Amino acid sequence: MAAPLDLSRWPDPPNGIAYRRWVIVETGLRQLLRLPFFKFLLIAAWTAGVAVAAAGFLFSQAVASGGWLETWAAHLGPRVQAIGSAFCAMILLYPDICITGVYSVILWAHASLALGLSLVALTVVVPRLVARDRGSNALTIYLSRPLTSTDYLLGKLGIIVGVLLLIWTGPLLTGWLLSVLFAPGRDFLIYSLVPLLRAGLFNGISLVVLAAIALGVSSLGRTTRNTILLWIGLWIIAGWIAQFPFTPEWMRYLSFSFDLNQVRQAIFRLEEILTGAANSLPLLDRNVAQNLEKAGRFSAATHLGGALAGLAFFAGLSCVVFFRRLRPE
Repeated sequence: MAAPLDLSRWPDPPNGIAYRRWVIVETGLRQLLRLPFFKFLLIAAWTAGVAVAAAGFLFSQAVASGGWLETWAAHLGPRVQAIGSAFCAMILLYPDICITGVYSVILWAHASLALGLSLVALTVVVPRLVARDRGSNALTIYLSRPLTSTDYLLGKLGIIVGVLLLIWTGPLLTGWLLSVLFAPGRDFLIYSLVPLLRAGLFNGISLVVLAAIALGVSSLGRTTRNTILLWIGLWIIAGWIAQFPFTPEWMRYLSFSFDLNQVRQAIFRLEEILTGAANSLPLLDRNVAQNLEKAGRFSAATHLGGALAGLAFFAGLSCVVFFRRLRPE
């Protein structure tokens, strides 16, 4: 005997628009977290965050009054002890140069590593964004009511944002917070804020650019293989070509990884920090000062205008491609 048909209204309250978008994000992240390779990337990313905390902690504990540096120097005789004490005093007298400079170098190195790990993670994510839906003709079902193109777009963006939060932003903030939490004075908190804000700015710019490019690349392909090859070509091959010394300037900007590295150099301003340390800090040997100035010139961003134009081109073109492909086929 057939069960009676119940036509009564659904008793539970509707979940709303935000629920539909969150389901896309949650499902995508849950699938990624099941992959052993993605788990390895998470371990590497959070290990880098621990390294930031360890570097900041060792620096603060070493240069503090009565810290490790003075204790170690005391065992090597009065001359070395005097030099160690003078060095610690110099850092405490010039915190805007020393503490800001050390944290800038630490977070600059972390930004480079985190960017690389994020690009590797997106190699796994990109085929799962739009390409798989287009290849299986699932896009027709997903874009039917009540799921709209806006829900689909925000859901896929949420997956990318979630990945970068896990790989980049989370380890960055945790590492910095732990490093200043156990610092011996407020100077380490105050003068490390500027490097942190610069790291956050670069993180935000990278998130916007990489999200747009990832969606655009994923929209072009209908198969996982072609999408991965296209992503690797834009990332690795174009970046490799941009490193050649005789590559034309305009061709360098066709590598978004090269463009992002130029933006990273410009945001952290290591050339100003190193040059300022060479010209302002006492007790520096002439050779040390010259090496700092040379390192500053080497770290300067020399292609910032072209890099920004290149990133704007990539992001704009990717958005056009994505919205043209975001319709049932």
